[in-house]
Amino acid sequence: MAKFDTHFLWRGNHPLALLLLPLSWLYLLLVLGRKFLYSKGLLPTRRVAAPVIVVGNLTVGGAGKTPLVIWLAQRLKARGHRPGALSRGYGGTLPPGTARRVEPRDAPALVGDEPALLARRTGCPVVVCASRVKAAETLLRSGECDILLCDDGLQHEALARDLEIVVIDGERRFGNGFFLPAGPLREPLSRLDAVDLVVVNAGAGGQTKAEERFAALSSRHFLMEYVPLPARSLRDGRERALADFRGEKVHAVAAIGHPERFFSMLEGCGIALERHAFPDHHFFRPADLAFAEAGGSPTLLMTEKDAVKCAGFRLENAWQVPVEVKLCADFEQALDRLLEQAGVRPPAARP
Repeated sequence: MAKFDTHFLWRGNHPLALLLLPLSWLYLLLVLGRKFLYSKGLLPTRRVAAPVIVVGNLTVGGAGKTPLVIWLAQRLKARGHRPGALSRGYGGTLPPGTARRVEPRDAPALVGDEPALLARRTGCPVVVCASRVKAAETLLRSGECDILLCDDGLQHEALARDLEIVVIDGERRFGNGFFLPAGPLREPLSRLDAVDLVVVNAGAGGQTKAEERFAALSSRHFLMEYVPLPARSLRDGRERALADFRGEKVHAVAAIGHPERFFSMLEGCGIALERHAFPDHHFFRPADLAFAEAGGSPTLLMTEKDAVKCAGFRLENAWQVPVEVKLCADFEQALDRLLEQAGVRPPAARP
């Protein structure tokens, strides 16, 4: 299967991207006009009765927001907080305006693949709704949360926030630097000056490359690394070390914003593989994974986000590869300092 790359137009000065520049200028005018309306109070911003941390990005496509939200949820729980997560539920089929609590058993086709993954990995309450304000209010009515994590939503200023974290893809960065649709940018790069923390996703073992691309990292910029965990069988949940797949004929499947990052991570573990990239948020059918191989079922390795959509396919030799986020101690200290400044303290430290 040919590699799928949603960013192919946004590398360099692709002729089609240049033709789309007038639409990019119109898009930028709309973005700036909307920001002006919010700044003057002509569009309302709602503050809810709990601190809100927004994890977003400036570009279209995956940068690593959801793994960071999972990390934040786990860390906040370890410090005694009761976090909840809210998401738009991109790719789901809920009626517009519906706010729904995501259960671990919910079908990703209904609630979206990323919210399903959040519910399963964090054990925290998760609510999806196109309105972040409505999602936040639904979470708080449950009485289970004292702090909210917004997966994406940097550009959705209707919900007031106490802390903003931007994630940048350390490899693709900002593409050709153009705005949608000629480029990947959702907002001007000057927006980085207004956020609290900037996390550069170096992927797995990619710190040196990311450091070279972001040589002028400031005190608000931190590198994030992916650490692959043992693969887990979709059929029975047993685990297997990634090193055990060396020497096998492996098909790797990824329907994420940057599939090459997943493939490179596996190859970095010494696994020879055939790559199968799909569009971000692609909802699989069994036929998508029917790779004919002589001598039995092929070995399939896929991301966690894709595995939640394929768990019911009864695949004989399919494995998900979880990752966990690794961040430096300086990031944790900066996060604690900003939370303290925002009045967010662990329950044991409250007066």
